Amino acid sequence: MKILVTGGTGFIGSHTVVELQEAGYQPVILDNLYNSNKEVLTGLKAITGRDTPFYEIDSTDEAAVRKLFETEKFDGVIHFAAYKAVGESVAEPLKYYENNLGSLIVLLKVMKDFGVSNFVFSSSCTVYGQPDVLPVTEDTPRQPATSPYGNTKAISEDIIRDHVYAKPGLKALSLRYFNPVGAHPSAEIGELPSGVPSNLVPYLTQAAAGLREKLVVFGDDYDTPDGTCIRDFIHVVDLAKAHVKALELLNRQPETNFYDVFNVGTGQGNTVLELIETFERANGVKLNYTIGPRRPGDVEKIWAQSDKANSKLAWKTEKTLEDSLRDAWRWQQKITKG
Repeated sequence: MKILVTGGTGFIGSHTVVELQEAGYQPVILDNLYNSNKEVLTGLKAITGRDTPFYEIDSTDEAAVRKLFETEKFDGVIHFAAYKAVGESVAEPLKYYENNLGSLIVLLKVMKDFGVSNFVFSSSCTVYGQPDVLPVTEDTPRQPATSPYGNTKAISEDIIRDHVYAKPGLKALSLRYFNPVGAHPSAEIGELPSGVPSNLVPYLTQAAAGLREKLVVFGDDYDTPDGTCIRDFIHVVDLAKAHVKALELLNRQPETNFYDVFNVGTGQGNTVLELIETFERANGVKLNYTIGPRRPGDVEKIWAQSDKANSKLAWKTEKTLEDSLRDAWRWQQKITKG
């Protein structure tokens, strides 16, 4: 089966390409390289031993996407391509709505016209906002988003649901990610943000490598054991494998016009300070960090209950937080050395 992976040179997308190939799928990458690097293709080949077809296309460009679907016959689509920085989305909301919603609508239209039925959407636990009860399940009510980025994920889920309800022949799943961290154990691919990282772990590893003066922890006065935010940190390889399981479920699903959502997390919450301590312990590195003010748009605490994914997707996490932070540091050391 040939699977289009939009955003396939990005952090989660590239790891999913590896897992798709190992599971016998043929991934094809679409990416505009806005927040990724074409050198990722070299890392993918080093891991898999083969070249992955790559098209430098913006997924909001409907004409270019249509031409790609005419060139390649796809059996499914995994849609990662989206802007994802919470802080930037607060500052530039229109940029996020235009890109994140526009790319989704283009893909759904083109998939319908070309009769491609299997669709896996990269969603986020941000749709839960700040939940009243933890851990969150898929039945936890969605709260008003705390950022435009989070709102694009909630609106995207609604667009997919409404589209499926209109009976276009689509089978779709939304995977609500928690906090992906780590890198491939080979250190051939990992998180490679352009400019200043917006995610915690690449900023942390850059600070540990001396590329940043220090790590700033945003707030230590939250209602948590040590005052810092709590997140569910999941190894990116475990997350990538969930996409393979999602495709398998869609392939088994006899009903067209089908839609469901899944939490993809470890079920374990860790504070930011716990993450820092775990990184230092796992790698024998002392980190220079300081406490700063709270950051707009941040949720205080959230972690998953992933029982539904465990049972219906036959998926579960295999790697620990220590594994994630060792792999992230190994990746950072490789790219720092060049």
